[in-house]
Amino acid sequence: MSALLVPPSRVPQPRNRDVALRTITAETYRHFLASPDGAALGAGFLQCPSWADVKEGWRAQLLGWGPDPEAGELTGVALVLLRQFPGTRKYFAYLPEGPVADWRDPDVDGWLGPLLEHLRRAGAFAVRIGPSPAYRRWDAALLKPLTGPGRRLGDVLASEVDPLGTAVAERLRARGWRRCGGDGTGGDGDAQPRHVFHVPLAGRTTEDLWSGLNQEWRRNVRRARKEGVAVVVGSAAELPEFHRLLGITERRDGFRLGRSLAYYERQYAALNTEEPGRMKLYLARHRGEILAAHTMITVGRRAWYQTGASADHRREVRPSNALQWRMLLDAHALGADVYDMRGVPSTLDPGERAYGLLRWKLGTGGQVVETLGEWERPLGGSANHALHRAFQAYLNRR
Repeated sequence: MSALLVPPSRVPQPRNRDVALRTITAETYRHFLASPDGAALGAGFLQCPSWADVKEGWRAQLLGWGPDPEAGELTGVALVLLRQFPGTRKYFAYLPEGPVADWRDPDVDGWLGPLLEHLRRAGAFAVRIGPSPAYRRWDAALLKPLTGPGRRLGDVLASEVDPLGTAVAERLRARGWRRCGGDGTGGDGDAQPRHVFHVPLAGRTTEDLWSGLNQEWRRNVRRARKEGVAVVVGSAAELPEFHRLLGITERRDGFRLGRSLAYYERQYAALNTEEPGRMKLYLARHRGEILAAHTMITVGRRAWYQTGASADHRREVRPSNALQWRMLLDAHALGADVYDMRGVPSTLDPGERAYGLLRWKLGTGGQVVETLGEWERPLGGSANHALHRAFQAYLNRR
């Protein structure tokens, strides 16, 4: 990763009040994430140092702030990805699902201010962040009977509105941040999913998880077992087959991730070098053939189902249900508090193609969670504002 990181000697070192901000080593960064204070902040895999090795075309910085970052006394960290705007020496700064900070702190300027000043001095003309607090939650049992033509999640009164998420959104707006894509009702502009699906695991037994599945899911898991579907953990050697199945899935379901085999090989190597077993490839075999393959990532007490792929044939033996049930059990056995099934659409209209993905995940009995989404703001004067608008147009063309 050292080839990607901006050398510390070239990085300005701003200080705000008693909060110092410094570039830190990957080892110091990981040590903080593993500490009780760091673990309580719930960093996602997109804020792990290894993610810098996954993203080609970006430079990266590892930053930490606190009373004495150089001595490892930290209160927050951030992986910052920097993409250069063509023809300039200016950068767009992106903190995917970051920074890893205590968003409960009402003095957000105490640590956000030094971060923004650092990025401005480092040549960033704009910055995008992904605050971790949730905004709203809808229980699966609430949503199932409320589907209909033209209906969306925003039309349904949420099971829970998170006061912290509301407060953070207000603080960001007051400081000139703009939520990417507005209200997020389709084409929301976020690089990461605005709506995700969580299956709570903390305090639940495996029997609780099984009873939480709806009748169709339980029937499908039983069917896979009866038909002899075997679920195993694969290795890097099966990534080409996973990628082939992913192409089939994209064509069938009408989406396009645009990720190469090399991307997944790089991701698998980087995450598992950082921590063995961090990324696993689960395979569903039937009659000697791989019919489905899903990836799972774990960081601390969180587990994510990242990407799923399946064949077009023999779908009646339900390999994907078998995979997810095994992954749920493994995440529970690892002590994860939540199993994050990642993105879901905001539509509740069964007539829309995208609704099928939400329907499938609702069957696990979890929750749809609306995150705060991603927020952007330009840094500096009018020239950077203009460059920010030009960069957005450039990304849209790409």
